[in-house]
Amino acid sequence: MTEKLSHIWVYLAASPLLWLAMTLLAYQAGFWLYRRHGLHPLLNPVAIAVVLLVAVLKLSGTPYQSYFDGAQFVHFLLGPATVALAVPLYNHFGQVRRMLLPLLGALLAGSATAIVSAVGIGWLLGASPATLLSLAPKSVTTPIAMGIAEKTGGLPSLTAVLVICTGILGAIMAKPILDLLRIRDDAVRGFAVGVAAHGIGTARAFQVSQLAGAFSGLAMGLNGLVTAVLLPLLVRPLGLG
Repeated sequence: MTEKLSHIWVYLAASPLLWLAMTLLAYQAGFWLYRRHGLHPLLNPVAIAVVLLVAVLKLSGTPYQSYFDGAQFVHFLLGPATVALAVPLYNHFGQVRRMLLPLLGALLAGSATAIVSAVGIGWLLGASPATLLSLAPKSVTTPIAMGIAEKTGGLPSLTAVLVICTGILGAIMAKPILDLLRIRDDAVRGFAVGVAAHGIGTARAFQVSQLAGAFSGLAMGLNGLVTAVLLPLLVRPLGLG
């Protein structure tokens, strides 16, 4: 019986649709738990999906590249999904224009804080220069962060992991922290989440309201741009170059 199951698994693993289906099923399982428990922040569906997929890959002995070859359609959809964030942003463009100067100030402060705090904590813990450079863009969406890490001397693969962890933690911790600070405006809350927790935080912001999601998407895009410009300039002052 075990041998038959092994043959079935080998056959399925050769199909490029297997890992796409597994990715969708893992996320659906995570979202089901998330919704069943009242959207509890600790049950973030992305975090649950990652844990489930890692467990399946480990138990089946499947290399990551094999998984990615099958699930890369999801990766491809990241581009159109990011562009689609312009729709809710356009719907709230008037409010964005009225808040332009405060938003720019918050963007610069948030981007610089994300870089300096990550590098500072890593340095205190004795991280190597390559690790510090991999940490620096952790609040930027994955494709941009990996590009920045590669250009500055970091490790793109490590950066990808750190970015995902940052997004998950941001999505979990944002609401209680913003509630504690008594920040009620959805636009402000969304922008803060977008700067700190990129795409995963933006997905969480859209669950709160369209306004929060629109400002989070704006922050995510602008933070990627600012970090790509700012980080190379900070490499030498931070002692990493």
